Parts: sequence; C-alpha cells; structure tokens
Amino acid sequence: FFRPTTSLLFLRFAHRLFFIMGALWLHQYYYVMSFLFAVILILAATCSTVSVVMCYLQLCGEDHRWWWKSFFNCASAGLYLFLYSLWFLSAKLQLAGILPKMVFLTYMSMISIAFSLFCGAVGFFSCFWFTKKIYGAVKVD
Repeated sequence: FFRPTTSLLFLRFAHRLFFIMGALWLHQYYYVMSFLFAVILILAATCSTVSVVMCYLQLCGEDHRWWWKSFFNCASAGLYLFLYSLWFLSAKLQLAGILPKMVFLTYMSMISIAFSLFCGAVGFFSCFWFTKKIYGAVKVD
C-alpha cells in the first residue's frame, strides 16, 4: 500500500486536511468551502492521471489484470488519511477517556473508507475509459 503514487494523492489533499479536521474536532470555523471544492477537483484529476499512468505501465508490461490494481492504486490513499488521523489524535487532540477516542477513531475510519472509495472509483473509471479508448483504436484486419 505504500507507493509513491499514493503519497502523491494524499499530499494533494493533506494541506487542506489540517484545517478540515480542526473544523470538525477542535470547534474551529472553516470558511473556504469553494476552495475545498477546487481541491477535490484537483484530487480527482490527480487520481485519474496517476491511475492512467500506472495502468499504461502495467499494460506495457503485458499484465492485463488492471481492474483491481487501478482501484487500489488510488484507494490506498485512505490508509494515509487514517494514519494522519492517528497522528492528529495523538498530537492535537486532548481527549480524556476511551469513549471519545473510540468515537473519533470510528468517525475517522468511516471518513477514510469514504475517501478510499472516492479515490478508487475515480481511478477505476478513468482507467476503464483509458483502456476502452486505446483498445478501441486498434484496427484488426
């Protein structure tokens, strides 16, 4: 799961993640929702580009099993998000007791899974479109 491409996807989103988690858990205000939408669009474009490049390299190596690899190349960024939330729990939050920590970890695991599904779906559908285009251009005579 620890690939340079996955860390690129996470770093694309990580600079805003600190402010978003501060707004969620530290009772701060997050005013820049339109900028967050632009960051999500950039994240989707980066997921698409990384997935297509990795799929192309895989197809050049004559490995035709790109379906799940195209999903996991991008979806593994959710693991980085969960590891970041563990750091945020230990460094920034002062939660007393086990129950608030369990609530935090439960919510952040659900957010990490949703983030993984978003990135993985974007990666898979862009790779699916790419393979459809390149194999549709092959002429068999």
